[in-house]
Amino acid sequence: MLLAIDAGNTQTHIGLFGGRELVQHWRLATDRQATADKLATDVGSLLALRELSLRDVDAAIVSSVVPVLGHEYEQLCERYLHGAGAIVGPDLRIGMPIRVDSPHELGADRLANAVAAYEQVGDACIAVDFGTSINYDVVSPAGEFLGGVFAPGVEISIEALAHRAARLFKIDLEPPEHVIGKNTAQCLQAGVIYGFAGQVDAIVSRIREELGEATAIATGGLAGPIVPFCDEVDHVDDLLTLTGLRLIWERNRG
Repeated sequence: MLLAIDAGNTQTHIGLFGGRELVQHWRLATDRQATADKLATDVGSLLALRELSLRDVDAAIVSSVVPVLGHEYEQLCERYLHGAGAIVGPDLRIGMPIRVDSPHELGADRLANAVAAYEQVGDACIAVDFGTSINYDVVSPAGEFLGGVFAPGVEISIEALAHRAARLFKIDLEPPEHVIGKNTAQCLQAGVIYGFAGQVDAIVSRIREELGEATAIATGGLAGPIVPFCDEVDHVDDLLTLTGLRLIWERNRG
């Protein structure tokens, strides 16, 4: 069995694959202070929910945008999986030409999303990942990684607004009944939900003006509340990054 681990700035998404099939997946808060042993305990606790343990895992592939955690996951693989693991980076084959100025700066999650999106579509595509930031990653019709767009994420934007405006506060990400709010919570909900939906539509539309027709696939923990109000997103795939990690693992075996 293969563990695919996407360690983001805010959330960590863990998937357990049996061959090409995703057996189970979990989301949990990213702990930047976690050691390899603590990570092994946390992963082991999740596996125990399926009456499994790390002894049942053959290998792991990890995408981490938190450098210190990448090292700790590497240690986890050494100690608990007999070294059968890989951290997504410049040394791994992803099977996709990279057409950007500094390929070594690319986040591993972005590469995984691009690989999975192109595998799914087989043509020009845009992966829109709703995480700490909203990342738009673009793949050409020929399967080349062309670059992307970054924008502030939904959650950090809400937190910044609540922190800087004394009379505002954090809200639940639920759409209000009307765009015109009748109280502070409704006004904030309308601004966040419809504002970010408008941002996504505008950026995806402008990418298509440059690229031509392209399928837009949304993913990430915060896609759910926003995408229903987007006109330019074709569909949501909550498992896009995990699928990309599995594909990269398969391309580097043997």
